[in-house]
Amino acid sequence: MANIKPVGGATQQIAASALRAQQARMRIVAENMANAQSVSRQPGGDPYRRQIPVFTPMKMDAGQGVRMSKVEPDRKEFRSVYDPSHPSADEKGYVKLPNVDLLIETLDMKEAQRAYEANLNIIETARSMEMRTLDLLKK
Repeated sequence: MANIKPVGGATQQIAASALRAQQARMRIVAENMANAQSVSRQPGGDPYRRQIPVFTPMKMDAGQGVRMSKVEPDRKEFRSVYDPSHPSADEKGYVKLPNVDLLIETLDMKEAQRAYEANLNIIETARSMEMRTLDLLKK
């Protein structure tokens, strides 16, 4: 019985890294959604620019996890609308709007939530398997 190594601990560490990464992703998506209508305070200035989380593999004791390594600005063009009466309008009367698409952000949030739930299920399943193994070893 000395050769029995619990695999749940490693599995749980890897899944926990994914939980943290998805949690960070959800924060970025929430920030994007909150700023979807934020315009510049200066005439002709740039509005809020959508942020994109970047994930990288992370070496762990028993495998490879994931982490959010940085956040990069989305280089997509800003939207613009003609509204010469707006305080942020440029000399031609156009107001730059953020490059945030609420539909895309909603889908990203759903995907992050599902990935979070899947990794939470992995942790719960690994714990359950460990407990069942311990129960079997007691008999």
